[in-house]
Amino acid sequence: MSGTLATSAAVTSRFLQFYALTKPRVVQLIVFCAVIGMLLAVPGLPDWRVALAATVGIWLVAGAAAAFNCLVEQHIDARMQRTAWRPTAKGELTNAQTLLFSALLCAAGMGLLYLAVNPLTMWLTFGTFVGYAVIYTVVLKPLTPQNIVIGGASGAMPPVLGWAAMRGEVGPEALMLCLIIFLWTPPHFWALALYRAEDYRKAGLPMLPVTHGAELTRLHIFLYTLMLLSASLLPFIYGMSGWIYLVAALVLGGWFIAYGWRLWRAYSDALARRTFRFSIVHLSLLFAALLLDHYLRLW
Repeated sequence: MSGTLATSAAVTSRFLQFYALTKPRVVQLIVFCAVIGMLLAVPGLPDWRVALAATVGIWLVAGAAAAFNCLVEQHIDARMQRTAWRPTAKGELTNAQTLLFSALLCAAGMGLLYLAVNPLTMWLTFGTFVGYAVIYTVVLKPLTPQNIVIGGASGAMPPVLGWAAMRGEVGPEALMLCLIIFLWTPPHFWALALYRAEDYRKAGLPMLPVTHGAELTRLHIFLYTLMLLSASLLPFIYGMSGWIYLVAALVLGGWFIAYGWRLWRAYSDALARRTFRFSIVHLSLLFAALLLDHYLRLW
């Protein structure tokens, strides 16, 4: 009996190690944004079978990209307090195990998207995988302090993937959502980088606070919140959304700008943490408001 329990505990532990490689919290936000794109792409409710297949397929490929990121950055992760717990950083999973896991997830996700959704969504999702796992992780992140800005293009793709899954094409509405996430990414990550600057310095990563100092980074965050508010108004200007979304965009955008201004003028690590947490709330509520507006207008 004790042997069975020990085996069961070992299996559970191994499962949790592989699950951790997929960066569940990050992938949840990716899938959320993709689902928003699916729901906004059609006037009513989408075909649940296609939507479910697209959601699972995107989750699998996003998880594969996260696992590959863990593999490439295992030595960097081991030097950072925030990431030292990851199974690859601790040596709990071998390179071969991690690479095989990433490949299997990617293959399963790609196959599901091709067979149950459409080829366009599969190729766009694969392009996002390459953009994040290879171009951002391998090339940009260790080379330039603008890694987050340039690499943010792949992180901004989920609504486009969701839209393509339902429409079989990429429309201007999807590109507006992509632009919003693209401009949201730098202030989101730089707020984290500010209070984790020492971690990044030890890891040898050229994050903006490390290479150009905290003050310039704080100014950049504030300027990006201004651009983000402007971009978030595009769905209303284009006619994609109505007044409910407009009010939400103005309130949330103004709130984020206030955080950015305070961060620039009166910095503290505690404020940077609150700004980072609020950025996640901002994006979630902004897209939720867009979705609410979408369905209320149909009624």
